[in-house]
Amino acid sequence: MKLDVQFKIKNNYLLQKYIRENSYWYKYLNRNPGLLSEMEREMKEKYKLTASDKINDISEKLDLLRTFMNVLK
Repeated sequence: MKLDVQFKIKNNYLLQKYIRENSYWYKYLNRNPGLLSEMEREMKEKYKLTASDKINDISEKLDLLRTFMNVLK
């Protein structure tokens, strides 16, 4: 695996965790280092770090807060 790919993975805890859980990525990145962005996208989807996931999370928290406020009325 190229050094720049190794450094990028080593500097990002979530990427390290993801590649350890999904070891097939070692083979893919050895053969094609350009797939790192694909691995990052897949990791963000798995750990729910995409923008839409964050918006949904905030929306759910607001709904919970709204429900709680209605109960207190």
